[in-house]
Amino acid sequence: MAVSSLVIGLVFIAVYVGLQRDPKPFRLPIAVVGDQLATTTRAGWGDSVAVTEVSSIQDGATLVRNADVVAVVSATSPTTLRLEYAGASGLSEAGAAQTLVAGPAAHTGATVQATDIVPLTRYDTRGLSAFYVVFGVTLASFILAQGLLAATGKVRLGAQLLVMTGFTIAIGLAAAAIAGPLYGSLPAAYPLLAVSLMLLSGASTFTTQALGAWLGAAGIGVAILTLTTIGNATSGAAIGYDMLPRWGQAVSGALPPGAAERAVDDFGYFNGSHVGPNPKGGSLVGLPPFRVYGDDRVMRLMMMPTGTVTRKRLANLASRASAEGRPFGGVSSNGGKSQRWSALFCASETASATGTQMKAHARSRGVPASGSARTTPA
Repeated sequence: MAVSSLVIGLVFIAVYVGLQRDPKPFRLPIAVVGDQLATTTRAGWGDSVAVTEVSSIQDGATLVRNADVVAVVSATSPTTLRLEYAGASGLSEAGAAQTLVAGPAAHTGATVQATDIVPLTRYDTRGLSAFYVVFGVTLASFILAQGLLAATGKVRLGAQLLVMTGFTIAIGLAAAAIAGPLYGSLPAAYPLLAVSLMLLSGASTFTTQALGAWLGAAGIGVAILTLTTIGNATSGAAIGYDMLPRWGQAVSGALPPGAAERAVDDFGYFNGSHVGPNPKGGSLVGLPPFRVYGDDRVMRLMMMPTGTVTRKRLANLASRASAEGRPFGGVSSNGGKSQRWSALFCASETASATGTQMKAHARSRGVPASGSARTTPA
């Protein structure tokens, strides 16, 4: 326990502090007007920028408003560069675009006229509201899943699924109401924001449940590392997607926090233009598969045979459960041997059955309980 907690804490610090340490753009998408300026900037910026050549500043501005590029730059005169950018892409990416354009401008002695054409809302001037909302929903969903795993012997499977489903709806509606209409920090339409957060919660909850059922205590650690640590750190909110290292970009859209953060921003600032598949990874597309995978995995793990035991071993287990006054379930016979279903399934599905009932269940399948005599015909 102490070692795993130490590892999780150190990884959390290393990932978050490491990403903030010295972020540099990698293929930051910027539109450039005209062939001559595009050729010059490609040579000067290298791999830091992915240059898209456009015929006019208006065409470039359309790409900015659809989140296809972060900014568009044009030379309006030999001494003036015009830059239009999306502040809603995040302070790190918008700042990097301005810094990159200032380089060639200073080299030629030109001035830069910069305009933010997709600004952040006045109640989210640093663009971090989406990060905190996504982090909060992910963390709450993880805590719920962890609690349900701990209460497996007391809460039936059907009740667990009902609680998880109800929770995803409740936290999606409540979180969207606070960050949207109440505070005005996230400009996305309330229904779209709520649905995005519901899908995030469902993906996080069911995936945590699946990992916990499959790997036990280690699964909880894996869920913390993948969802609340790496997932949130690489979501693209605190550090823009194009400012992440290559490994961060590879996992950003593949994990629920990154997919949800991108969906929240797309709906709020960019007309939902990248809700479907896009070069930076899926937005909402990345969330339902996680929930379905987690739901399916939970159900399958809860009913997966974990091994076989002899009739004598089953009888001893049933007798011990009866003596201790606790239920014993999951008994089935197959060709003289019986299967012991996973502990999670047994606890969930037979928590209300008594030891006496389960002994009778075992006897009906020809499995004698310890201490009882089988009548042998004379």
